[in-house]
Amino acid sequence: MLNPFQVGDKKTFERKVTTADTAAFDSGAVHPVYATFALARDAEWCCRLFVLEMKEADEEGIGTFVTVQHQSPALENSTVEFEATVKSIQKNEIICTYTAKVGERLIASGEQGQKILKKTRLEQLFGSLSV
Repeated sequence: MLNPFQVGDKKTFERKVTTADTAAFDSGAVHPVYATFALARDAEWCCRLFVLEMKEADEEGIGTFVTVQHQSPALENSTVEFEATVKSIQKNEIICTYTAKVGERLIASGEQGQKILKKTRLEQLFGSLSV
């Protein structure tokens, strides 16, 4: 594992909210706004941008948690800007805080964690699971 980062380093990512990102379940559409679960997916991606530069060819990142404090809606076709900040790096784990904004309006904030493991270790873990 490489570690070119330090606490306080930042990465950004933009997501244009599409119909596929809006709140809908098996029972149908709920609201035409950015769903909390889609927001969590994109928060994890923003934090993963660090992992992409940290993992070596025989390693992969795996998410360990994500928190979402969803504070304001984002309409379909809005552009949401994510900013992830390194909170800590300990051994093979990176924890980031993040914010998501439309313009200056805060949409959400939270934390996300990932561990970097050898791909062979992940294969062993996944292989030991049953359906």
